[in-house]
Amino acid sequence: MGFQQEDFTYQDLFAENSYLKDVLAHYAESQHVDGIAEDLGGFSKRACGDVLDLMIRAEKNPPEHIAFDHWGRRVDHIEVDPSWQALHAVAAEEGMIAIGYERKSDQDSRLHQFLKLMIFHPSSAFYTCPLAMTDGATRILELEKGPLHNKFFSHLVSRDPVQFYTAGQWMTEKAGGSDVSNSETVATKKGDRFFLHGTKWFTSAITANIAMALGQTDINGEQRLSLFLIEIRDAKGSLNNIEVLRLKDKLGTKAMPTAELELKGVEGYLIGELGKGVKNIATILNISRLYNSVCATGTIYRLHSLIRDYSKKRQAFGKKLIDHSLHQETLVRTQADTNACVHFVAAMGQLLGRSETDKATRQELAALRMLTPVAKSWTAKKSVATSSELIEAFGGAGYIEDTQLPRFLRDAQVFPIWEGTTNIMSLDTLRAMAKDNVFQDTMAYIQSLLKNVEKSAEKKKVDQLIEFCGQWVQKNQKDRATMERGARIFAASLGDLFCAVLLLNFAQATQKERDRHLAKVFVRAIQVPDFYSSEDYHEFNKQTLLS
Repeated sequence: MGFQQEDFTYQDLFAENSYLKDVLAHYAESQHVDGIAEDLGGFSKRACGDVLDLMIRAEKNPPEHIAFDHWGRRVDHIEVDPSWQALHAVAAEEGMIAIGYERKSDQDSRLHQFLKLMIFHPSSAFYTCPLAMTDGATRILELEKGPLHNKFFSHLVSRDPVQFYTAGQWMTEKAGGSDVSNSETVATKKGDRFFLHGTKWFTSAITANIAMALGQTDINGEQRLSLFLIEIRDAKGSLNNIEVLRLKDKLGTKAMPTAELELKGVEGYLIGELGKGVKNIATILNISRLYNSVCATGTIYRLHSLIRDYSKKRQAFGKKLIDHSLHQETLVRTQADTNACVHFVAAMGQLLGRSETDKATRQELAALRMLTPVAKSWTAKKSVATSSELIEAFGGAGYIEDTQLPRFLRDAQVFPIWEGTTNIMSLDTLRAMAKDNVFQDTMAYIQSLLKNVEKSAEKKKVDQLIEFCGQWVQKNQKDRATMERGARIFAASLGDLFCAVLLLNFAQATQKERDRHLAKVFVRAIQVPDFYSSEDYHEFNKQTLLS
């Protein structure tokens, strides 16, 4: 028998090296580190064991829509592999939602949760998607109080798989997409009750228990969006006046059932104030966008672990891949980007946790608001690019389905699209800084992280980025068209800046040569952009597209 290549091994991400442990110690309060580390260490072993096996089975057996039973009666049953339900149980037992709300680690509970979700995601078959929407719904009900809180909150934070509820987020429509103001779903009031009619074009988590949905409501003759909670199924398990038109055939995320639905008078329970639906849904969106960052990061953190392991086993041109200097360069460069994403996620978890426990300063609150859309778009883009680079590093094995590697690249493409495209996130960054002093407070927060960082070429590059961001805002803040035109590059630069500061701050704290080197690699690759801001340039853009 000829040559047989040794397979790569799924590593225990928390134990394979000290990096995540150092990240945890850097961002968490010292009294919480040991408890969080114990939980992450135990789960990390499970994530490359029985949970990984569940993911592989779920991916091989995608969901099926059974519209009619054998007598022709409409049933709209979503047939999922038992492994999908088993992943539901894992999410409950491991407290994937509960951790963030039990707050056993106080302000560090979100950091704990985000790091655990990052480890879980690549073994979850994208069960993290319904978890993201569940978390957003949980936060809304935590703030809401009242009858809906009393009825559903305990289910959403339960660690009992039978009692644990998941939630959907139903906003996307054919006419609207990211522009939810174009929603055609109508919520008709009958007495004190509302009933929703309309088509939801893209709804993940059709197997969930409840959903948050937007619907147009009549307020003194004006149609305005309101937010509603829907119970998806009745006591018998049948859909509540909801018809499944089809399951979506997607590029990736194959194991996760995503449906196109027709709402045919499903009852909706009003969340918050009538006509304030877009404002109320923002709570869900901000959390689900952070989940997007967590999952995008988890993807490349796992993939990088696999290629490092494979590089020690694969021989080419007379030596192991890991011994080729150019391959080393590729791994270090992608490691720097991956680590930057890890720090972005950890820092945002820290900010969210401080916000929810009323410990955040004004500057931290501003940074949380402004950097949330940046985190979503920046890590998403890094995930796609890095996944592509790492799949290529495997050579032909990266293109063969039974290695389980191609799905990483397919699935990564959802991150720049899910919860708003890069352009939408860039414009949302502008909306955030339209409020008084949000940009100034955010920059002050970022600069506060530099106070202990020693002077260096990398620190000088960071200072240039700070200067660029400040000058760009000052020069263009009164010209909306110019700001929108440059929003994408500005948001990306803000992401570069924040991650550069986080990596330099971390390296200063750990005093490890590994961290200093990776910070250098990351910062030196950053390009400080140059903007055209004249109307001539804008006109040239239009003429180019029309020619």
